[in-house]
Amino acid sequence: MKKSFLMLCVALLSVSVLWAQEKPYAVVFYNLENLFDIYNDPETHDDEFTPEGVKQWNEIKYQKKLTNMERVLFDIAALQKDYPAVIGVSEIENRSVLEDLISQPKLKGANYRICHYDSPDARGVDVAFLYRADVFKLEGSDNIKLVVEELPNFRTRDLVVMWGRIEGEPFYFLVSHWPSRLGGKEASQFKRDACAKQIREIKDSLLRENPATKVVVMGDFNDDATDASIVKTMGAKGKVKELEKGDFFNPYYQMLRAGLGTLAYQDSWNLFDNICVTENLVNAEEGKLHLIKGSKYYGNIFTRPYMLQQEGQYKGYPLRTFVTNNFQNGFSDHFPVFIYIGK
Repeated sequence: MKKSFLMLCVALLSVSVLWAQEKPYAVVFYNLENLFDIYNDPETHDDEFTPEGVKQWNEIKYQKKLTNMERVLFDIAALQKDYPAVIGVSEIENRSVLEDLISQPKLKGANYRICHYDSPDARGVDVAFLYRADVFKLEGSDNIKLVVEELPNFRTRDLVVMWGRIEGEPFYFLVSHWPSRLGGKEASQFKRDACAKQIREIKDSLLRENPATKVVVMGDFNDDATDASIVKTMGAKGKVKELEKGDFFNPYYQMLRAGLGTLAYQDSWNLFDNICVTENLVNAEEGKLHLIKGSKYYGNIFTRPYMLQQEGQYKGYPLRTFVTNNFQNGFSDHFPVFIYIGK
C-alpha cells in the first residue's frame, strides 16, 4: 500500500532533524501480537499457543518470533545508535517471555530491566515495560485494575505504572491495552471509556500532587487517536496551540488525520497505538527535558519493508505471525510507535 511507504518516509524524516548536540531518549510502544511461550497454563485460555494447539506453537516458531521482535527493536535503536530508554509492550504472556526477549543477542547490550505484573485477562496476556536503569531511575511500580462499573467481574489487562526520574526530573509511565471492539465498536465503547476516564483521573491526581511530574501514557487503545474516548474522555488534545496546563497531548492525532496508521483493516488504516504526554513535557522550561518534534510530527511510526506483507490480498499490511492458523514467520499486526524526549 502506498501509505506504508509514506509511513516509512515519516519515520526517517523525523529522525533526521533531531538535536545533534545531545542524543535524545526514545520511548517506544509495541504490541507484540501474542508473544506466548509454548507451555500450557491451566489458569488461562492459552491452549492454541501450545505444541498440541491449533497453531502448533513450538520452540522453533517461538524462537523465530523472538528473533523478529529483536530485529524490530534493534532497528529502532539504530535510528539514533542508542537503545530506547523505555519500551512499553502489550500482548505478552508472562515475565518469562520478556526475559527471553531481552536476552536476545542484539538487545543484551541495553541491560533492560522488566516491570511486569500478571493480570486477570482470560487469555493470560499482559502489558509491561522494559527500561534502561542507567537512564530511568525507577522509584516504584504498581498494577492498577481496570474498573468498569457496569461489569464488576470484568477480566482484562491491568494498567501497569512505574515512576522515577530521568536526569533528575520526575516521570510517571503508564502502559495499557484497552478492551477490544469485540461485539462491535459501539456496543463495547463503554469499556474503553472506563479505561480512558481512569487514566485521566490518575493523571489529574499526579499533577495535583506534583505539577512537575511528566506523565507518559502509552498503549494499544483499540480506538483511534481521533475517537471520543481519547479526545474527550481522556482529554488528549491533538494540537500544541490548544494545550493548557495539565492537558494530555496526543501527537498521533494529526498523523491519523494525515492518513497514517499502525494497523490495517478492510483496506483502511487505524491508529490504535498511541503515546500521550502531559503538557509540561511539550512546553517544558528551557534546559528541561521536552518532547522533540521531527520534520512534521511529534510522533513516529516505525516501519520497514520486511515488516510488510509483500504480496496477495493483504499486500502492504503489517506482516503478522499467523493468518488464522497459518504461520507466516511475521512480526506483529501492529507497527510500533515512538517519541523522542531530550534537551
